[in-house]
Amino acid sequence: MKEYQGQLTAPAEAKFALVVSRFNEFITSRLLSGAVDALHRHGVDEDDVEVVWSPGSFEIPVIAARLAESGQYAAVVCLGAVIRGGTDHYQYVAAEVSKGLSVVALRSGVPCIMGVLTCDTIEQAVDRAGAKSGNKGAAAAVAALEMVNLLRQLPGNES
Repeated sequence: MKEYQGQLTAPAEAKFALVVSRFNEFITSRLLSGAVDALHRHGVDEDDVEVVWSPGSFEIPVIAARLAESGQYAAVVCLGAVIRGGTDHYQYVAAEVSKGLSVVALRSGVPCIMGVLTCDTIEQAVDRAGAKSGNKGAAAAVAALEMVNLLRQLPGNES
């Protein structure tokens, strides 16, 4: 039996793009800090990380698509915070960003990691951005590392 498993180390010659929503920046800046810290702790060089700011979470998939299709990045980590309000807007944004990132990843073959929080309250978002529930930005960055390393091992990899 052959088994494949991604490692949590910096892949050789891999660049990472971080797409961060400016909307709810008091949360997303914490997610970004967690993601950058996780990448650095796992050996990714500062020069191999690029940050792109998106106006909001809804716009993240189109930016992720451009970055993934550029061929310059091994993975695109997407960070945002969609917090439920008094209207249905939350449901539409949350559904479309997750669907959009899935489509980008499947079409491009580049991991587009969903680090967009979808929370009922601001308190839940704060908890997931470095408080009680850890930092989901860091978790998204670690998932990106693992996916890049895993995809490089799988059959069909040209490199």
